[in-house]
Amino acid sequence: MIKIEMPKPDVVIRQREQKPVEGEAIIPSVFGFIDFHKIPRDKGGLLLFFNKDNVLLFVGKARKMRPRLKKHFEDNVSPLKNHRDEVHKIEAFIVEDPMEREIYETYAINVLRAKYNTDKVFY
Repeated sequence: MIKIEMPKPDVVIRQREQKPVEGEAIIPSVFGFIDFHKIPRDKGGLLLFFNKDNVLLFVGKARKMRPRLKKHFEDNVSPLKNHRDEVHKIEAFIVEDPMEREIYETYAINVLRAKYNTDKVFY
């Protein structure tokens, strides 16, 4: 039997409001998130989207995480397009190897029971 364990997330961002300090630039909010800059732009990995009750909504993988994350909140083909308001927390895992990304994504979808993933479901 193969034992798989999810690594600890490298970055966790939550919905929050900016409390600007004098002289600080205002960061535009995207569905309540202002910390997209913490997600690496040029690294591959996994993105896990959670609601306020810490229920896993969706698992996605990407070769470049930040652009893919932004697409989930902008385009009309994302599986999250009708559920963007539910997302409260995003966990990002840096996983450079494409095969490892695939394995972790399938594992997370099936063991953590992602609500809106319809592909790769075996339960």
